[in-house]
Amino acid sequence: MKPEETVDYHMKVGWHAVARMYNAEAAKSGITTAIGFVLLNINQETGTPATKIAPLMGLEARSLTRILKSMEEDKLIYRVPDEKDKRLVRIFLTEKGLEKKEISRKTVRHFNHKIREAIPPEELDVFFRVCAKITSMIENKEIF
Repeated sequence: MKPEETVDYHMKVGWHAVARMYNAEAAKSGITTAIGFVLLNINQETGTPATKIAPLMGLEARSLTRILKSMEEDKLIYRVPDEKDKRLVRIFLTEKGLEKKEISRKTVRHFNHKIREAIPPEELDVFFRVCAKITSMIENKEIF
């Protein structure tokens, strides 16, 4: 079987194309795709517990720790201990973080708008169902 005939090949090539595109756009604003995704997952009203961000992004906690440290150094976020549970730290966005979040939001919306313009809804529905099924099979250990 040729690589281009395998499911994982197409998933990897597709994701890498999206990642390259997002990285090029993010670089224009002085951030990375990973930082953009973190920004999008922070609730500015209530703050977001650091422990909740990694699972939302499919990251290991160690990777997120490095990203959050970098974001704090770049003055995109600040941390506040939770009032009820002192073991919990909530992440909030600075003004600069809010600006970068808006850029990230617009970039993601633009990408999705362009895809929805080019691909009929019924084809996207099939794509979403197939992706969900593959994810479910992997998470439920139906593959190995």
